[in-house]
Amino acid sequence: MTLLAGMVSGTLVLAGGTAWAAEDFPTNPINVIVSYSAGGATDFQARIATSKAEEYLGEPMVIVNRPGAGGQVGWNYLVQNGRDEGYDIAAYNVPHFIAQSQMYDTHYNLDNLEPIANWGVDPAVLIVGRDSPFDTIDDLVEYAKENPGRVTVSGAGLFVGHHIATLQLENEAGIELRYVPTSGGVDALRFVQGGQVMAGFNNLSDAYRSQDRLKILGIADLERDEEFLPDVPTFQEAGYDIDDSSVNFRGLMTRSGVSEEILDKLSEGAVAMFNDEEVQAQLKDGGSPMRVMGRDELSEMWQERHDYLEELFAGLDPEELEEAAEED
Repeated sequence: MTLLAGMVSGTLVLAGGTAWAAEDFPTNPINVIVSYSAGGATDFQARIATSKAEEYLGEPMVIVNRPGAGGQVGWNYLVQNGRDEGYDIAAYNVPHFIAQSQMYDTHYNLDNLEPIANWGVDPAVLIVGRDSPFDTIDDLVEYAKENPGRVTVSGAGLFVGHHIATLQLENEAGIELRYVPTSGGVDALRFVQGGQVMAGFNNLSDAYRSQDRLKILGIADLERDEEFLPDVPTFQEAGYDIDDSSVNFRGLMTRSGVSEEILDKLSEGAVAMFNDEEVQAQLKDGGSPMRVMGRDELSEMWQERHDYLEELFAGLDPEELEEAAEED
């Protein structure tokens, strides 16, 4: 059997005469690349969110961790090596992959990726150690004004939601912070807990699960999270005009080239799976806020984030930031 001879009514016809219908998809397990280490928020949520794939799509989804470079390793792998029959997909993090495609020479961008469905929304929260002298956002800002560049702030890499929230706080408060990128949210959290940094931005879900060892000072979103952190104010409530641009959306995507029929089938099955009561209950138990979206809404959100980040990153030099991080 050699080359594709054509497509008839959604059916791929092979030169050898064998037909493979899109409506039969999937007939094998689907690989889901998670571009972060096991145990982090994305991995934790992805395993729950995709746990009922066999029920809703007919085949299971298998998590494959490919961590590195803030997500670039896994997402580059998807675009360079993923099959276009729909069997290789990835968990995405927005704004992470969009920001990285703007600031680095990545193989992925909005033009060669296709959204499938969104399961979660995870705002960035400002955290400090339990013994920190900072009890409010104002406490940290006042200290930073008196001590420019001395407040160290950890996050899960460069040009991820945590970094974006740090840049927004610097711009809005008129302060200079020293951002310390780590290999992921887990390490960024440990840096705060262990006292290697004075503060950090991290995922609400991870901070929620570790709140007995932290103080959570503020949330970078438009509204408080009344379900998980009702007593934590937004930055806007505290007087800092920081919006939801750093909020981490999580869901599934694949490389371009997958047929519309398969994309629609994946999206419809994923949306139903994410709305499953058991899946939602497990994510809620893990402190993981949800927002289910399909392909059309996702495409609009991706483009909005892309346009905002282009403006936010104007004038920033990735090499200078990386050199500064290495010095820390």
